[in-house]
Amino acid sequence: MMISANEVKTKGVGIFEKLLQQFDELVINVRGKNKYVVLDIERYKEFRENELELAHLKAMQDIKNGNYKTQSAQEHLKELRDAL
Repeated sequence: MMISANEVKTKGVGIFEKLLQQFDELVINVRGKNKYVVLDIERYKEFRENELELAHLKAMQDIKNGNYKTQSAQEHLKELRDAL
């Protein structure tokens, strides 16, 4: 479901609760461009959990494939500073 930023401005954030009972997500359109997505907190938590699980799986695959390096904390900090 798409709503305009102007609708949110005039009707307030209370409009989200009503619409989220009917739709899984709301896209807020600002000046003709899709800009934001509103989800209920449970759906957001599910997305975050999936995102973190995917990151974990990718990290485990990197370890399995040997795509990592071992270094001390000082070496790592130096590398970060040098990158800046």
